[in-house]
Amino acid sequence: MIDTLNIIAMVLTIALGLVGFLAPDFTMKQLGLRPDGSNMGYTEIRAANGALFVGAGLGALFLSLPAAFAMVGFLYAGAAVGRITGILFNNASSKQSWGYFSAEVGLAIYLLAANL
Repeated sequence: MIDTLNIIAMVLTIALGLVGFLAPDFTMKQLGLRPDGSNMGYTEIRAANGALFVGAGLGALFLSLPAAFAMVGFLYAGAAVGRITGILFNNASSKQSWGYFSAEVGLAIYLLAANL
């Protein structure tokens, strides 16, 4: 069962990463971001919100080791820490922010608890 749930979590990770990688305009809109006259924002979205998650998910599937799946859990835990920090210190509380935070925490908890 854990193997199946790990694969589902990685497919979700890869799918979300592909959205950031292949559709940075859509991703930026969903995150409330706007380019400021530079194209640097697009490269950041493609890299940090896209290809990073695609690579992490594919890598974990390729290695198929508990430590690899746990590492993706640490990635989600780090994202959740960054998100809650923004919510609390930057007055960024919204249904969307809490939704993303909940997904990150859920995936982090599962991946770490199941694979460590």
